Amino acid sequence: MALPLAFGAGSAKAQEFPQRTVTMVVPFAAGGSTDVVARIVAQKMSDDLGQQVIVQNVAGAGGNLGATNVARADADGYTILMGTVATHALNPLILKTKPYDPETDFAPVSLLVLVPNVLVVNPELPAKTVAELIALLKAEPEKYSYASSGNGTPLHLSGELFKKMAGVSMLHIPYKGSGPALNDVIGNQVPIMFDNLPSSSGHIKAGTLRALGVTTAERAASFPDVPTIAETVPGYETYTWNALFAPAGTPEPVIARLNAAAKKAMADPDVVARMKDFSATIVASTPDELKTHVKAEIDKWTPVVKDANVTLD
Repeated sequence: MALPLAFGAGSAKAQEFPQRTVTMVVPFAAGGSTDVVARIVAQKMSDDLGQQVIVQNVAGAGGNLGATNVARADADGYTILMGTVATHALNPLILKTKPYDPETDFAPVSLLVLVPNVLVVNPELPAKTVAELIALLKAEPEKYSYASSGNGTPLHLSGELFKKMAGVSMLHIPYKGSGPALNDVIGNQVPIMFDNLPSSSGHIKAGTLRALGVTTAERAASFPDVPTIAETVPGYETYTWNALFAPAGTPEPVIARLNAAAKKAMADPDVVARMKDFSATIVASTPDELKTHVKAEIDKWTPVVKDANVTLD
């Protein structure tokens, strides 16, 4: 009878979760898009869980430091990760040393939101549509370059996927963050960039950048007049996403409780409004749907990373 009793005690403990503060690790610096989403969600999850959900920024190594910390944390639900396409698809593909396995070292909780990227150009570039940009790049294949927030980032690889699918050539210019890259595109030092839509939106509205296309399959609600790249390059789709993960081995009742709190948070009218302002599409998936999503993202990006020959120490 010992085994059933032990199992029953563990299940009861899991169903009483949480009994103390939950730490949501953001694997990037404060102020970025992932941090903004995390703080909005954490506040609403705190209300539902009856315990505080605090955000802890653990920046470094392109998100790997924070993600590794969560992968190695106790599997009790009290340490969770706000993961992204970088932590769970790209970094494991481009790093020579793999600090964790994105599929086996984490328990999926919920895919929360999708955030569009956007193809922007300096207004002086003689291309006002994606089709005109492709024609320009094909006419002078060695002339143009594009900026990104750094080697191996989702924005860099959005550009590499565009090059592959559109059959064009551009030189990649990596920067240490989106801010410096945007400054040089606005200053026409580099004419083209892939960026997160929220960080470029103010410049698009001000006319200092021209948006040619968003990278999601559907147009962004915040910029309905900006077409998708897929309207010109069928099948093209990239985006930044935010999802919650717990360490592998976290009890299923704890995962279910976190999932329910996350879904309730994403359905809150205040959160819905904030996400719309942020150009984010709410998903609020099940754990199994997030698991499928991560695998699909890895499968999509594997050939892109290989073709671009991107490896980082």
